[in-house]
Amino acid sequence: MNPQSRVAKHVRDLPFSGIRTFFDIVATRKDIISLGVGEPDFDAPGAVREAAIGSLERGETHYTSNRGDPGLRQSIARYVSREFGADYDWEKEVLVTVGVSEAIDIALRTILNPGEEVLYHEPCFVSYRPSILLAGGTPVCVETRREDEFRLTRPMLEQAVTPRTRVLMLNFPCNPTGAVLSREDVEDISDFCIRHDLLLLTDEIYAELTYERKHVSFISVPGMRERTIFLHGMSKAWAMTGFRIGYACCPFDISENMMKLHQYAIMSAPTTGQRAAAEALEHGEQAVAAMVAEYNRRRNYLISAFEEMGVPCHTPAGAFYAFPYIGGFGLSSRDFAMRLLETQNVAAVPGDAFGRSGIGFLRCAYATSMGNLREAMKRLSVFVGTLRS
Repeated sequence: MNPQSRVAKHVRDLPFSGIRTFFDIVATRKDIISLGVGEPDFDAPGAVREAAIGSLERGETHYTSNRGDPGLRQSIARYVSREFGADYDWEKEVLVTVGVSEAIDIALRTILNPGEEVLYHEPCFVSYRPSILLAGGTPVCVETRREDEFRLTRPMLEQAVTPRTRVLMLNFPCNPTGAVLSREDVEDISDFCIRHDLLLLTDEIYAELTYERKHVSFISVPGMRERTIFLHGMSKAWAMTGFRIGYACCPFDISENMMKLHQYAIMSAPTTGQRAAAEALEHGEQAVAAMVAEYNRRRNYLISAFEEMGVPCHTPAGAFYAFPYIGGFGLSSRDFAMRLLETQNVAAVPGDAFGRSGIGFLRCAYATSMGNLREAMKRLSVFVGTLRS
């Protein structure tokens, strides 16, 4: 048998993640300052770790309900109501998943019929387009622009929508650009969804990590809760990436059918992680606020450093990424990143890993210490100087 014929064509044709490909290279090198991986450098709050340890000591090492531990789902419902302005029935409308990544996958597979179109924006997280394709959908990219600070606007969407469009898929605050949407943007895009009768899949994993103003969720807009799949999780704001806990809140007809896929493929999210997540949602506010304050300090330093070396970079209003424009140096994003790594031992992710509109950019995560950032910017300045000489 031809080895290629043993793998389904739609899987064989998928590209590998641009982030992971680059991270694999970094993992083989020593003395690297990494601005590459979107993972907090903080440890999960102490009380969260103690909750996880306590659950193990109590012997809570068994399956939970497929939907998730009842206590956690109640905590999620309370948190979403308090922070995002929408009420969900914890028994029927909340589903605990293995990170937001699983939630995205099963949500798309639940709501898409073959060939239906999904509008999504680029630059975006690397899994969005592949997830749409694997669910049998047709991805339709809407490119956001540097001159708009990568905001998504209704006119952009109106140009892309067709009678085949079924879903709008968003991530704000955005990985990799740090872009956020204003209340007016959210209301305008919500009206677009209502008028075109679209489902909204909104990944708000960075909702707590904003700097100038509080995040506005789509589910807070009248008429949107009924057509929205709201995704969130514990990885970013609570520094709980390894716990692998995400969740989806949505109307019962969608949630129940998402649960079928989750039930067959996953069974239930990790029990220890679920116990820790409940503690984080109920008592983690101060720890999150301290982390956000430190991210803000790092962000301000990074933007100032880019300005000093003459590298254009808009100020990210959310998440923990800067997205400087390096297209004026005569190198592709990948070549720039590789040469920076090879000559200065600094790792950042090429912007084109996040879609075509990321060409000419570099994603720099400031989820690392201020000392690392200062040294990385010093080395980057040296590298930029060699390109200008």
